[in-house]
Amino acid sequence: MTKKKVSDADNATWYKDAIIYELHIKSFNDSTGSGKGDIKGVIEKLDYLQELGITAVWLLPFYPSPLRDDGYDIQDYMNVNPDYGTIQDLKKLIREAHKRNLKIIIELVLNHTSDQHEWFKRARLAPAGSVHRDFYVWSDTPDKYKEARIIFKDFEPSNWSWDPLAKAYYWHRFYHHQPDLNYENPQVHKAMFKVFDFWFRMGVDGVRLDAVPYLYEKEGTNCENLPDTFAFLKKLRSRLDSRYAGRMLLAEANQWPEDASEYFGDGDACHMSFHFPLMPRMFMALEMEDRYPILDILEQTPTIPENAQWAIFLRNHDELTLEMVTDEERDYMYRMYARDPKSRINLGIRRRLAPLLGNDRRKIELMNVLLFSMPGTPVLYYGDEICMGDNYYLGDRDGVRTPMQWSADRNAGFSRSNPQSLYLPVIIDPEYHYEAVNVETAQSNKSSLFWWMKDMIAMRKKHSAFARGEISFLMPDNHRVLAFIRTYGDETILIVCNLSRFPQAASLDLTGFEGCEPVELMSHTKFPMVRIAMYELTLNPHGYFMFALQRNVAEVVARSEEIPAIVSSSTVNMFDAEFRRGLEGVLPAYFIRRNKLLTSKAILREISIREAIPFGSEMQQCWLLVVEVRFMQQPSELYTLFVSKLEGVVAADLITVRTPELICTIEGGIDNSVLVEGFIEGWSCDSFIQLYKQVKSVSGRNGVFSVVQDRRRLPVFHNCVGWWIDFPESSAVVCGNDLFFRMYRRLSDGINPDAEMLEHLSVTCDFPNVPRYFGAVKYVCERGDEHYVGAYSQYTHCESDLRQMVLDSITRFYEGRLALDSTVEKSPAELDADVFEIAFERPDLNNAEVLTDADITVFTLLGKRLGEMHLALARPKTGKDFVPEPYSKLYARSVYQSVQSVVKRTMDRLKRNRGGLHSDIIPHVDLLLERKHAMLDDVKEFLEYQYDCHKIRLHGNLYLRRVFYTGKDFLFVNFEGHKYRSFTARRLKDSALRDVVDLLDSLQNTALEVLHHTSVIRPEDKNKLERWAEVWRRNAGGVLLRSYAETVEGSKLLPRDPSALRCMLDVFCLQRKFIDLRYFESMNPVDFEVVVKSALNIHCPQSRTACDRN
Repeated sequence: MTKKKVSDADNATWYKDAIIYELHIKSFNDSTGSGKGDIKGVIEKLDYLQELGITAVWLLPFYPSPLRDDGYDIQDYMNVNPDYGTIQDLKKLIREAHKRNLKIIIELVLNHTSDQHEWFKRARLAPAGSVHRDFYVWSDTPDKYKEARIIFKDFEPSNWSWDPLAKAYYWHRFYHHQPDLNYENPQVHKAMFKVFDFWFRMGVDGVRLDAVPYLYEKEGTNCENLPDTFAFLKKLRSRLDSRYAGRMLLAEANQWPEDASEYFGDGDACHMSFHFPLMPRMFMALEMEDRYPILDILEQTPTIPENAQWAIFLRNHDELTLEMVTDEERDYMYRMYARDPKSRINLGIRRRLAPLLGNDRRKIELMNVLLFSMPGTPVLYYGDEICMGDNYYLGDRDGVRTPMQWSADRNAGFSRSNPQSLYLPVIIDPEYHYEAVNVETAQSNKSSLFWWMKDMIAMRKKHSAFARGEISFLMPDNHRVLAFIRTYGDETILIVCNLSRFPQAASLDLTGFEGCEPVELMSHTKFPMVRIAMYELTLNPHGYFMFALQRNVAEVVARSEEIPAIVSSSTVNMFDAEFRRGLEGVLPAYFIRRNKLLTSKAILREISIREAIPFGSEMQQCWLLVVEVRFMQQPSELYTLFVSKLEGVVAADLITVRTPELICTIEGGIDNSVLVEGFIEGWSCDSFIQLYKQVKSVSGRNGVFSVVQDRRRLPVFHNCVGWWIDFPESSAVVCGNDLFFRMYRRLSDGINPDAEMLEHLSVTCDFPNVPRYFGAVKYVCERGDEHYVGAYSQYTHCESDLRQMVLDSITRFYEGRLALDSTVEKSPAELDADVFEIAFERPDLNNAEVLTDADITVFTLLGKRLGEMHLALARPKTGKDFVPEPYSKLYARSVYQSVQSVVKRTMDRLKRNRGGLHSDIIPHVDLLLERKHAMLDDVKEFLEYQYDCHKIRLHGNLYLRRVFYTGKDFLFVNFEGHKYRSFTARRLKDSALRDVVDLLDSLQNTALEVLHHTSVIRPEDKNKLERWAEVWRRNAGGVLLRSYAETVEGSKLLPRDPSALRCMLDVFCLQRKFIDLRYFESMNPVDFEVVVKSALNIHCPQSRTACDRN
């Protein structure tokens, strides 16, 4: 599904799509060894936050402060606590965050200051009634505003405190050392506006307004949520909109929903406000195993303006507040979640998320599902993504503010200081000990909560319905199941949660969604279609489902074919953070559309750009991209992509013809432009040549590119233009007539088999029938992992590849057969021998009726050259990676296991999916299924022989396209191996006969493809020629195999026993064909028919009679 284009209004409301991460600078990372975290430490960890998927960082107060309330007692609004760094450090943090497309949200305590603030010191000394004295709220008696509640009852007996110097009482809603500012004084407004200007000019993106409900006092009220407060906020918002577009105000108003919603105004006050009452009720619903608390509070939540958004959270830096619950509900929460009185503080519970939920992974996941799917922007508290524990014995709320646990090293990797100098001790509770619970451990374990959270964040960012959609609740009879639908535009998402510790069933009323197909969002698993209104589901204990309800699959596919557009506002550095993010959003659709780019059949989840190295010039902008492709239920992989920016008429033409290489259009420039894979002819290859000639390294964002040369036979290169070649599994840059650079689409971990084989054959073995190897480009990432990006080799002009030669030959053969109409229907018996018979048992067979002299010459030469290459590989001159190994009986047993397994599993899948196949192919599939047991018996015969041959390194994927013809001889190219195998598997040794079988298989497929994919053959002639196609294939294969065997005679490349050789050939051919059949679901009907028919034509001794009869 392509993303809806982001509008200017959407950009202005970025906070709706945000994933906010709350952290305290002192708790996050210590870069100086002082024992306290600092701003530079946060900068060091921005990449971690970006990797997690965070889009905005909320910094708790970092101002100069006596720290009697952990920084919420501010001493200077326009400076930085020197323990944390300097103003310059903070500016750098903002710049570095913006480079990574991270927003920075800071916190301003509007309601009060520290009693050490210069304003308060001045006020104490100023005369009563003066402007400076009136910066704060004073009284001669503590009897005013008696209806205002005392918030910190555990610590304060009154909201008034006596000041002996001023000889008056001052007002404070929180601690006595935090006097409240007097917003009745216009000078306070002016002073606070200066503070806002200071930080917004510096570049912060948002401000959390702490304790905002208490700005004004009025006799006869509870001094909360007064109209004057809303008037001030609207004044502040107006000033913000006129001067700092795209910035955000977040109200911290711990109020009931109807009161908290007042902070939005009519869309002209705060942009966001916390939904405090929802948070405790999610915990209540989980413990009560009843959805009512959630439904009840959301029913009481008013509709908010279009440009407003709730902020929702599970835990934060304070206690789990229970102010906005009833007394009975508070008592229930204490009994369920805070049985130890020491874990209670004020009107709340001072515990982190994991300890609150008993470290139950299912509960933690379920609560996060609710967090990410409820209306609002989710706020994560640092450490909760790795299940950090707490220590409520530390007092106050310090127990949930301990150092971030980065590793199992000293001080949890937080600081290099003496452990006794830490601002707070790290967690050593056995269940949450930092040596077991830390980022490093979580990152290395793909089953950890960290990876689940990362996936959840990525999933939410893909679906705007979570951030911007409407919510409607379903009411199944089972009250333990919470089900609701989020809708936005054409996107509909169904969320179903089991709040119970036991399995539950639910019947959902999906009236109006009949015909929709539920697709699970995390795994992309398709569930049964909604056929009737009532949809039945069963859920595991504390289980959940998140479904996209796809109404019309054809529409989804059609949308994926649309050409997306992304915006680039930069004319100098196009690959800035904004452009990267846009391109990362459209690349998944491009990779899916260009199916050959991927080497995995797994479902693609997301793509991130690791590197963007510029090549070319300002006039011809090109980049070499390294992208990380993440899949569902499979490890991520690194791929390369060479992209170019094209403009003007060329770009317009590409849009008109919809070339497959078109990635997206680019908006924001003077002219229309597009981004394409590859480049146009005539592009200067100077960058590639200079990289090679100078052996220079190029540093990227996350690693280094370097060239490894073989200096023994270096040609002289000249500056030249080049052209782009797009191969099925790789791409290449040809620089003039000298240099060929093959760029590997997928980057290997360690040695790439193509570069390794090319160097060994051309340099070590001096084998002439492969391109001359010159060197390779490697990419070494920060962690030290080495990847081959591509290989340089000699460019050799070739007339064609072998596949084109075979196509021409087989087409001429078919035309000749059709001209002899009487012989088309049935081939003569003497020409009906199989490949093995033609090669070894009937070498004098006259096959001139099938193959021309030119054909015989070609396949004889091909067999000879392949044999010579294998002989070179069997005579190693270097290390163990090329030493031949015996084809042992134990290895033969493992081969048998693999072959019978792929036959069984493929047959079973064909049988299960038979009903969904095209009607024309079902009879052929049925015949294949009938032969299952006969084929398995043939495979079992493989165990009866001794194979006195060797295993060697192979080409590994030797199809006709990988053999070039120079006009005089053959050239073997592209030694990467099969793209669906791992790189380590591609480097394994095996029988040399495997490469022969690949060529035989390719001959068979090509002979049938001519019948089904070209217009040369009339439809009525196709069935007549199918038998002749097999005859041609067997004769060509027989000539090839005979020549190969003669070339390698006397070596240990083939078994000496003819029966063993025949059995090995049959079994390898069978395995090759069933490997192709494994991917039948992604084939078009014609290709599938070709593969099935070719599988039926494979010679298997015990099933041959049945084959011939049919």
